[in-house]
Amino acid sequence: MTVCRTLTAALATLTAAGLLTACGGSDAAEDVISAKGQKDTGINIGPDQKRIRGKKVDAIAAKVPAAIRERGTLRIGGSADSSPPLGFYATDDKTRIGADIDLATLLADTLGLKPVFEQVSWENLFVGLDSSKFDAVLSNVTVTEERKEKYDFATYRLDNIAFEAKKGSGWKVKGPADVAGRTIAVSSGTNQEKILVDWSEQNVKAGRKPVEIKYFQNITDYYIALQSGRIDAYFGPSPSANYHVASAGRSEVVGTLSGGGDAIQGKIAATTKKDSGLVEAYGAAIDHLIEDGSYAEVLKRWGLSNEAVEKSEINPPGLPKTEN
Repeated sequence: MTVCRTLTAALATLTAAGLLTACGGSDAAEDVISAKGQKDTGINIGPDQKRIRGKKVDAIAAKVPAAIRERGTLRIGGSADSSPPLGFYATDDKTRIGADIDLATLLADTLGLKPVFEQVSWENLFVGLDSSKFDAVLSNVTVTEERKEKYDFATYRLDNIAFEAKKGSGWKVKGPADVAGRTIAVSSGTNQEKILVDWSEQNVKAGRKPVEIKYFQNITDYYIALQSGRIDAYFGPSPSANYHVASAGRSEVVGTLSGGGDAIQGKIAATTKKDSGLVEAYGAAIDHLIEDGSYAEVLKRWGLSNEAVEKSEINPPGLPKTEN
C-alpha cells in the first residue's frame, strides 16, 4: 500500500480523479489531513516527539541472541500505510510517529539495542521476517493460529476493531444481520476482512443479503469513499477509527468488537520469525515496561489505555484458522 507523502500531492491526485467534486473540496481535504494525523487532537504530531525512552536491563538484554547483541541494532518492520495513532507521518511529512513506534523504541532500549525502522507494505512485513531482514514487526499484528506456524509472538495490546460510518447514520452494528446488504470497505489480508467475509456468508445462509466488500489502496481513499457515500462503513482497527472520529468530527463509531469476533479476544503482538530466539526477550522487555510505567504512559499519550494488557503472553491462543 502506498501513503500520500504530502498534502499537496494528495489533493492534486484527488482533484485529477474528480473526487474533490464528489465529496466537496473542504471535506475531502479535511479527510486527507485527519488520515495523516495533521488535525489538532491534543496529541503532539510534530517531528520533535520528545519520546519516552528506556534504559538497558542487562538480565533481559542477555536473552537476545549473541549475533544480534554484537550487531547492536534491532531491525524493526512497520506498515507503510498511514494509520494514526499507531504509525503515521508527523507534520514534517517524513518523520514516522505513533504508538507502535514509541513502544518499539522502548523495547529496543530495554534490550540495549539501537532501533532501526523500515516501513514496507503489509505483506512485505512477513516477507521481511521470513528472510530475516527484520528482527521484529510491531505494526498492529494480531496473533492467529495460522501465523503461529511461522512466527513467534509476545503480546503488548488488545486487538479491538470498529465499524466507522458517517456521523448521524443512526446505524448500529452488533452482528451479521446489521451489515446485510451494506457496502463496507476493509483492508485486504486483515482479520477484520475474515470476520466480514464470514458475516456475509452467514447472512446468505440465513436468507439475507450479502455484504458488498470494497478495497482501496490507502487510508485516505477509505475515508473519502465514506464521506462521498460510496461505502456505508469502513471496518478497521479501533484505535484508528477513534482517532479519525476525534480529528475529523464527521464520522462516528457504530460498532466495536474483538479482533477475534465472538470466538476469542484478539491480541496484538511483537512478531518475530519462529525459533529466532528473540520472543522470550521481547516478552520480558514488555513486562518490564509494564512494571516501570512507561508502557502505560505511551498508551495514555495515544488514547489507547483501554487496550492495555496486564502482562505479555508468549504465543497465546490466537484467532482460529478460517475453514475452507
